[in-house]
Amino acid sequence: MKKIQQKTETNPLLVLRQAKRGVTPNIGVKTRRNKKGSTQKVPIEIGSKQGRALAIRWLLEAFQKRPGRNMAFKLNSKLVDAAKGSGVPYAKRKRLIEWQRQIELLHNFINP
Repeated sequence: MKKIQQKTETNPLLVLRQAKRGVTPNIGVKTRRNKKGSTQKVPIEIGSKQGRALAIRWLLEAFQKRPGRNMAFKLNSKLVDAAKGSGVPYAKRKRLIEWQRQIELLHNFINP
């Protein structure tokens, strides 16, 4: 926490909350079977608890994959990146939102 405070010169708890809020998705993906029997992914709205769990899981996965010195350094770096709006977990959330928009456009085009 001291390193986060040194890097950002703000309260580390605020950085942690901002990182979690920036990465938390509000939609998820479920697979559904259609009438023909094939499966397709459908975006669904998820609750705040599940969204927070996904955000924390994404942050932990990202910092574990990051090459570096020790765990504390990697976690601090990922939290600061996520608070600034960059990094793998933030990009994952943006991809999910973009994917939802594409599916909605496709459904509107097929079923006018």
